[in-house]
Amino acid sequence: MIVFLRRLLDTHLLAPHGFCFLWRPELLWTHVISDALIGVSYMTIPFALLVIIFRRRDIPFSWVIWCFAIFILACGMTHFMMIWTLWTPLYGVEGLVKVVTAVASVTTAILLWRLIPLATALASPEQLRIANERLELRIGERDAAIALLEEEQAEGRKTEEALLQAQKMDALGQLTGGLAHDFNNLLQAVQTSLELIDRRADDPASVRRLALGGLGATHRGAELTAKLLAFARKKQLSPETFNVDEMIAEMREILARTSGSSVDLRFELHADDAVVEADKTQAEVALLNLVNNARQATSEGGRILISSRDYEVVDAEPDLAPGIYVEVSVADNGAGMDPEIARKAFEPFFTTKPIGQGTGLGLSQVYGFANQAGGVARIESALGEGARVSLYIPRLPAARPEKVGTAVSAPTDLPLASTILLVDDDDHVRDTAVEMLGDLGLEVVEASSGPEALRLNLPERVSVAVLDYAMPEMTGTELAAHLRMRWPGLPVIFVTGYSDVGELRTLTGERETVLRKPYRKSDLRDALVGVLGSAGFAPTSSGGDAGEV
Repeated sequence: MIVFLRRLLDTHLLAPHGFCFLWRPELLWTHVISDALIGVSYMTIPFALLVIIFRRRDIPFSWVIWCFAIFILACGMTHFMMIWTLWTPLYGVEGLVKVVTAVASVTTAILLWRLIPLATALASPEQLRIANERLELRIGERDAAIALLEEEQAEGRKTEEALLQAQKMDALGQLTGGLAHDFNNLLQAVQTSLELIDRRADDPASVRRLALGGLGATHRGAELTAKLLAFARKKQLSPETFNVDEMIAEMREILARTSGSSVDLRFELHADDAVVEADKTQAEVALLNLVNNARQATSEGGRILISSRDYEVVDAEPDLAPGIYVEVSVADNGAGMDPEIARKAFEPFFTTKPIGQGTGLGLSQVYGFANQAGGVARIESALGEGARVSLYIPRLPAARPEKVGTAVSAPTDLPLASTILLVDDDDHVRDTAVEMLGDLGLEVVEASSGPEALRLNLPERVSVAVLDYAMPEMTGTELAAHLRMRWPGLPVIFVTGYSDVGELRTLTGERETVLRKPYRKSDLRDALVGVLGSAGFAPTSSGGDAGEV
């Protein structure tokens, strides 16, 4: 091999190529100039191709461009070698350059033939245009589908809210029979007390005892009404701390009415100091839904057990993290459910009841409440063995919940020479309020509506305005705005028959005082002290609580 290369590169006895042209200048320079131009062109083409490759790295088949660049570069070198051999007989080197050029040429040719099927498969500009149009059409269809889905989801949320409210009202309707009985008992107690007071007006001891009895009946009726209004209204999530067993105990009466007289309702409450943080109203609704479902699942003479206890999770469970929970369960001895129905029971709108007899939202509301409270709901059931639905809610550290509305002790006296503007559209309520304010030694200016109050010849200074919130023509907040234009900073006590004082405060303002009907004289006095403060004034008449409304 070495000998071959030596002989190939040996220039001994070889004549330059120019000798063949007899060193005629016109021939020499014609070849020199032509080969130089061809060689320079061949040398620049590969660099142009390389610039294209580096600027467009996404171009497919870039390897072919590399091969073509090497081939062109080798061709350019052959032309420069032809110029060189005109004067120097390096025909061996020229041959080696041609060998390299031949290899590059053959390789490029072979690869080009392999490239033909791939290149011809590329989409034409017309095909790309059609594909783009189809893609734009599909994007438009997708956007329209997304908009339709969002609209359907919004409608679904509205429907779910409406059905949830309907389900709550349906459960409320099932209570009306028992509630009518309870209210008749309350009215009977009040009516009898008033009738006997009228007959025994000359016996103060009897009058006081009968008045206290009637007052107690109205207090029980007010509590029951507040619970029913809280259950029936729509309410945003409002977490608060409360004792679970106390909540269940407060609901005993309404739960008994829900279960009916033919069902044996039992309680086993063993979470005496268990305090949780959740929406109390939603918790009450969830418990009512569970008792209502249990009642429907049991036959005459059935049994429902409501129980509570602490439940500790040491090792994480599939749906509960480690921690201490309060377990509230409602169990019945009814027909029970098979595993497939039990698995779907918490799904929204799933129900086994006939059309028109259930919304399928009762248990989903229960599950949603437990989830919002940071816990979970579970079902244990088997056909013929009844069902047990349990709520697991994270327990707070042992502490008694603060009572809503509990305030720091305040003075119990009212300032001297206070003038009260009282506005209420109910004549009886207004008359009794005037009597109570008079018993407290206060001067009262009364009106039956907002416009009437504004037409009155009011004194130079009004100490407090006691305004009914819901009145025709002008609400309490609208009237307060007019009054404060005359007396900036005027203290106002809003009186309402609605149960959700918190929701009302979102309309009147957090700093306003709200008094809920029915109220006692002591409640009214405390509200007045709260807005007026103390000025060392003692009421001129204590007016015993027996006559408070």
